[in-house]
Amino acid sequence: MQATNMISSLTQHFLEKEALYGAHNYHPLPVVLTRGRGVFVWDVDDRRYYDFLSGYSAVNQGHCHPRIIETFIEQAQKLTLTSRAFHNDALGEYAEFITKFFGYDKVLPMNTGVEAVETGIKLARRWGYEVKGVPQNKAKIITCEHNFHGRTLSVISFSSDDSSRKDFGPFTPGFELIPYNDIAALQLALLDTDVVAFLVEPIQGEAGVIVPDEGYLSKAAAICKEANVLFIADEIQTGLARTGKMLACDHENVRPDILLLGKALSGGTMPVSAVLADDEIMLTIKPGDHGSTYGGNPLACKVAITALQVLADEQMAENSAIEGEYFRQELLALNHEHISVVRGKGLFNAIVIDHPNKDAAWDICLEMKDNGLIAKPTHGDRIRFAPPLIITRTQTDECIYIIRKSLENF
Repeated sequence: MQATNMISSLTQHFLEKEALYGAHNYHPLPVVLTRGRGVFVWDVDDRRYYDFLSGYSAVNQGHCHPRIIETFIEQAQKLTLTSRAFHNDALGEYAEFITKFFGYDKVLPMNTGVEAVETGIKLARRWGYEVKGVPQNKAKIITCEHNFHGRTLSVISFSSDDSSRKDFGPFTPGFELIPYNDIAALQLALLDTDVVAFLVEPIQGEAGVIVPDEGYLSKAAAICKEANVLFIADEIQTGLARTGKMLACDHENVRPDILLLGKALSGGTMPVSAVLADDEIMLTIKPGDHGSTYGGNPLACKVAITALQVLADEQMAENSAIEGEYFRQELLALNHEHISVVRGKGLFNAIVIDHPNKDAAWDICLEMKDNGLIAKPTHGDRIRFAPPLIITRTQTDECIYIIRKSLENF
């Protein structure tokens, strides 16, 4: 049975308006959301859904968390933007808070996740030339196949996804792709003395929540240190309690040389990202070398402090670990003929659909939508499950029931 996917006239109105006036650069589920609270969102027809994407992990704390919204409103009524041409009274407080929170000397504040990635790349290259002594314009950064670090031109230059690269060349040089979860390939790549950094996702999210072998991150960090190469962790999706630790790297006690954060850093209220590093790396950037009009704005600074405090105070990493383990066990217990793989860590999970219909994952997502849960397929046959980290056991059980019912109907 296919999903009924009934669309009301009101929903159709919004879908048509967006299609008429907006660029067609996304393929969303046919649902038009109008409000959210906690683990739930409601559409324009007042139907309620469990949100199992969480804004690609930007809403870890839940939709419209009251403490975050209170901070947002309070600061928005005082001062929102000064640019970095002037000081503001929130940036120093935020810089102290986040550097002590994660244990680094300095933070460089940006806005979107991909800006953090671009900043990390620039920092690594500058460090390579000024500290490591790589010849000018020879710096090389190692990245992994099937990565997703964003969609700017430089970042897609080291993507292996044809849909991200087709007809967008020429591309930025200076990057080399190696297989993910392959220590031998990394060791071989690091024989090149022009390599300045290894950029990696601790878990590959967009690829379908690909979890590497235990020990991969710690071994990679160790051989990078031995080769005098910076280990850059893109924790934009995996960080901030999503995988059952504050950082996914914490599972292996790895401290990245450059840490990239974003998404849930604002609790889903606005674009906020951060790049953290120690002085030897960060202070290679001088005034005028890099910046952002909105980076470090007082509204973002205040919101980010509260967003981080909420994660810690409400023990969201601990809940993510407990509920994530239970969720995977329950998915495996379904023993469904069309689920070939269940994988994940914490509340960052995915299933792989084994079905001759290439649109099966999409159709199952439509069925789940009709039953009150929204999720999104990736790469055709994979469905990610990443609810807000405040989800309770009772709610997890309800969601397992919805998933089982949707699979049976499909």
